Formats: sequence, C-alpha cells, structure tokens
Amino acid sequence: MRIISGRFRGKGIRAPKNLPVRPTTDMAKESLFNILNNRIFFEDVTLLDLFCGIGSISLEFASRGCSDVTAVDSHGDTIRFLKKTIDELKIEGINVVRADALSYLRNSYGSYDVVFMDPPYEYPEYEEIVRLILDRGLLKEEGLLIVEHDRRQSFLDHPNFIEHRKYGGVEFSLLASAPSAE
Repeated sequence: MRIISGRFRGKGIRAPKNLPVRPTTDMAKESLFNILNNRIFFEDVTLLDLFCGIGSISLEFASRGCSDVTAVDSHGDTIRFLKKTIDELKIEGINVVRADALSYLRNSYGSYDVVFMDPPYEYPEYEEIVRLILDRGLLKEEGLLIVEHDRRQSFLDHPNFIEHRKYGGVEFSLLASAPSAE
C-alpha cells in the first residue's frame, strides 16, 4: 500500500502479514480519489474512517490536507500499527479510536463531511451502519458516505444513492446525506 498523492506521496506503508486487514488496492484508491478531487476540498472536510484497518484512507486524506480525521477500528494491532505510522510521518489531525463501529456510531455526536466505511465483505451489518450514519445525522448536509464493498452488497436502490464504481473486485457506492431528488 502506498500514499497516492499529497504531502506523503509515494510513501509505502507495509503492514505486518499477521494483521487481519484487506487494504484498499492502490488502483481502486487512486480511482476513488480521482472522483473525490472533483467533489471536495480536502483541506475543508472532516472525515470519519470506519473499519480503518492500517489507515490507508485516513492517511491519504491527511496527505491531501485534511486535518480533521477520525479513524475507527476494533482490532488492537491495526490501531497500534496506524498510530506508529502516524508518529513516524509526524501527522497531526488524525484521531485514532479503538472501538466497534456500531458502538462508536451509536455513541457518537459528531458530524462529518465524509464518512468512509470498509467493513469486512462478509460483515452482516452493512445496512445497519448506513442507517445509523444517515438517521443520526452523522453526515453533514451535503456530506458524502462512501461504502467499499464487493458484489454481494448493493446500494443502487437506496434513496440516498448517488454513484457506483467498480474496480476489479472492489466496489464503491456513494450516498448523499439526504435522499436524491429525482
């Protein structure tokens, strides 16, 4: 995994093989950020990165100027690895939280411009997490929810659906903070 652009462009991040992660591929991440470049100003957004793993998305946002990132994961070793990486790169503005995503969302009162979620593909609570984010107002007005998933999940019929992209076995669904007016 590498950071694609920004201050830490080209920086490789190698996670130990024993970590239970599936980092977003560089190709998929680069394609996603090409879409985001046309939608957001990284310096102005707040990001919630759920199931952050080793922090691929959080680090990319920070590298591009986002200074308000919350990275959440329940696995202690991945959290320790991400904190170590943040320290090595001397990045400020990333708040790393060890928590179960559902518990975090149920107890969170923050709101974010962008929420990125990348649960394990077999995770049974995709729809519950999306519902919590939207119903609890955790996404700011005109905010963007990005769901990374595989072909077994579909958000095409969701009332807040904006866009769907597929890159190999990785799919991204983008949802708005309010239902689409069609």
